Amino acid sequence: MLKVLERTDLGKAIRLHVVKSNKFKTNLIGIYIQRPLIRKEATKNSMLSMLLNKGTKKYPSFFQLNRRLEDLYGGILVSDVAKKGEKHILKLKMQLPNSKYINNKDILKEGLAILNDIINNPLADNEGFKKESFLQEKENLKEKIEGRINDKMRFAVDRCAEIMCEDENYSIYEYGSINELDEIDEKSLYEYYNYILTSSPIDVFVVGDIEEDEVRELFSESLEFDRGDIITIPRETISKEIHKVKEVQDRFNINQGKLTLGYRTNIPYESELYESSILFSNILGGGPNSKLFKNVREKESLCYYIFSKIDKFKSIMLVSSGIEFNKYEKTKELIIKEVDSLKNGNFDEEDIEIAKKSIITSIKSLTDTPNILMDFLYSQSLSNSFDSIENIISKIRAVSKESIIEAGKKFQLDTIYFLNKEEEGR
Repeated sequence: MLKVLERTDLGKAIRLHVVKSNKFKTNLIGIYIQRPLIRKEATKNSMLSMLLNKGTKKYPSFFQLNRRLEDLYGGILVSDVAKKGEKHILKLKMQLPNSKYINNKDILKEGLAILNDIINNPLADNEGFKKESFLQEKENLKEKIEGRINDKMRFAVDRCAEIMCEDENYSIYEYGSINELDEIDEKSLYEYYNYILTSSPIDVFVVGDIEEDEVRELFSESLEFDRGDIITIPRETISKEIHKVKEVQDRFNINQGKLTLGYRTNIPYESELYESSILFSNILGGGPNSKLFKNVREKESLCYYIFSKIDKFKSIMLVSSGIEFNKYEKTKELIIKEVDSLKNGNFDEEDIEIAKKSIITSIKSLTDTPNILMDFLYSQSLSNSFDSIENIISKIRAVSKESIIEAGKKFQLDTIYFLNKEEEGR
């Protein structure tokens, strides 16, 4: 049983979302702090995500904080950032066993006390984060940013999106940049942290086999937030006129080329055509039955892998493939041809049904783990969607061939990006 209960206001621009499910033996608490995705903040948010779970004034080391979590039957604490369109989300999550399965009826209350301590009493002194921890996490973040090239497939997809949106905030890397990192010190970061606590929209989630009234009262009593003027975060730009397709290459010492094509879908998530755009992408490159897989990978043997995906918030479709370096032109031409073929309706009802089944299976799997379910529901909240999973599935089932063609005709090729090998002799 899954029941998403009505949201409750915990304070100014702080919303509590209670999700009752008897499927899990744990309770997951999530705190999402929403910021605009802008260059002067992205690296700071990433630094905060690496510092907040390293200790508090009460538990002044990573070891002491984790020992306290171990006392709570192996509680788990994680923090990270996420890029949702042109919004940057700082996430702090704690997983605890449900009190029904252990001999501690106050475990949720004790966990919330730790979270409140992390939020309001981070590991700081002299009006700045503890320098030793700050410098260590600064170095860790530097390594993470510099190491993004190690995942070549994701790097190529990200680079294509960054080139597509070079004049838009969507081009900002979710973990920030080395240049911005160099400008941050422990005092300026602490000042910034106190600012975002007072000014950011905040969503608090709890997923588990819990009683609604008890949870609302407990969260209201246990979590404290000082609030000031709340910022307004603008909606990302969706449509952009394409005058000329950009074609860009980067060269690295690599063994396999990575080709990515970026399309503007021009279909916002609240559009009646949104589900049709998802079907279009799935039929194109959603799995082994897709057009790209069957025609580009299997029939023509042009690539090692190929798939397409849509970014819900930015309304772009990215087609990613791994290819031999000398197959760039032919693969590029064939991918464009397959997209245009779909726009012209060259697919049948069997293609649609296979895609629908694939998408519905993925949607149903969202309820398999509390973490994935929570992130999904937060994305729904960000898009002001109150559709249940059942309603979303019904919308997918209702999509017709005509609406898929209509959606596809709005897609425009924006950028072609190729991660190529280094030139010989260099």
